[in-house]
Formats: sequence, structure tokens, C-alpha cells
Amino acid sequence: MIKKIISGGQTETDQAVLDIAIKLGCSHGGWIPKGRMAKTGTLPGKYRLKEMPTDNYSECIEQNVKDSKGTLIISYGKLSGDSDYARKMTLKHKRQLLGIDLNQTIAFEAASLIKDWIQLRHIDVLYVIGPSGDINPDAGKHTAGIVEGVLILDLMNASPDSNITDFSKRDYFGKLPGPPKTVNQAVDILISKMALKDKVIIANMTYGELVDLNSNLGAYIKNIFRLRFGNDELMESCRFVTKNKKLNEDGACVAIIETLWKRLRKTHKIRVVK
Repeated sequence: MIKKIISGGQTETDQAVLDIAIKLGCSHGGWIPKGRMAKTGTLPGKYRLKEMPTDNYSECIEQNVKDSKGTLIISYGKLSGDSDYARKMTLKHKRQLLGIDLNQTIAFEAASLIKDWIQLRHIDVLYVIGPSGDINPDAGKHTAGIVEGVLILDLMNASPDSNITDFSKRDYFGKLPGPPKTVNQAVDILISKMALKDKVIIANMTYGELVDLNSNLGAYIKNIFRLRFGNDELMESCRFVTKNKKLNEDGACVAIIETLWKRLRKTHKIRVVK
């Protein structure tokens, strides 16, 4: 289970990752150049990063890699600059490495894939590095959403007495907004968290391709909307929509995904004009 998030704190994306760790009560850290200098200016004191004796950020990246068990690199396309250097250092120091290209992977799928990788490789200290706002103005928002999804999925799979955050699993659930009670509310939440690209991708899927989407998005829905933890109202809404009184959790996920797909097809399907 994740016990600590490491970030270099250099960009809005790096800081967004640290904000998520703070929000969820997960320990955080990392190394920053001398003087706490970041690309955004002096790093605020709320971020518990240590100063290197040098102003060379490349040395910070290498130390962050060495202090972690795995490096997660989030990008939009081919790696370059600091992200590519982090990849090289991760391979050099024989740490676990996972790259997520948001041009190829839907954010919800990314969260489930990362969670599975973390559990498979037993990663307890995770170094996250992502793209700057120069590459994509929504980079911080997208990366933070993915990391938050990963940490929540990780917590959902923890035993009730696990101490992976500063507060208990029960206390954490008490801090979350109430889960959706209807299929339409669930779909509204999913759409609000989706990038435009992801909306277009799902809208243009065929019905048969939804099976592949469900393999990862279904796990996300099941945990985030607490279908596994007794969200009876949402389950009843799914049964009403499908007219299946015996619908189980997996079937409820399918019902929500199908409703999401139908709605997006009305607003984001690409139509060929002849």
C-alpha cells in the first residue's frame, strides 16, 4: 500500500500531486534545489520537501528516484526533458517504472492500471513526475485527478485498521462527499472529471468496445461510488434502469458505463459531414 508520495515540486503538476497527498493525509516528501527554488518560484513551506546543496534539479530527480520504490511518469506523448531524465535514472537505479501517456489512455483507466501496478510491485513509496502546464494547461488537473483516484482505490483495498494515512479508513470516508444515489448522478460525476479527449474517445466507441472499457473503469466505479460498501440507493437505481431486480455490483457498473456512453454519444460523437 502507498505510504508516501514523492514529488520534485517544480511545476504546477508536481505541486498538484503534493496537494492531493496532503488532502488525503498521505505522507509526502522529495528533494528540491537549494533555496527551495521551483519553476513557479519559491516553493511554499506547506510542502515538506528537503533542499539539495545544489541548484541542479537533475540531481534532485535522481535523488527522488533513489528514495522511492517506483517512478510514475505521466505524459502527453513522447517523453522529453525532466520526465525522460527521470525515466533514465529509474532504469539506472533499478527501480520500478510505469509510464502513462494520456494521449493513449483514458484517465479512469490510468488510475486502475496504476493501482494494479502498485500492488503487483509492492510499491509503498511512489515518485510522481508529470508534464508542465506548457505542454497541456490541464496537466495539473489531470495528474491530480489520477493520483487521487489511485490513492482512493489503494485505500479502498486496505484492511479497516490499515494506517496508510494520517486518519483511519472510516474517518476518511466521513470526509468524502456523499456518493451518488442515482445512475444519472453517477454519470454527472464521471463527466465532470473527464478530459474532453476522453469524452470524445468514449463517445466514438462501439457498443462492443465497452467491454474493454469496463475492465478498468468498472473497478474505478465500484470503489469510488462505494458499490462494494453498501450504496444501496445507487444499486436500486441501476436495477430500475436495467429492469433487473437481481443485478449485482458488476452489472451496476455496466449500467452506469452504458448510460455514460449513450449520453456522450449525444454530445461528443464525431459526425462525418458529406
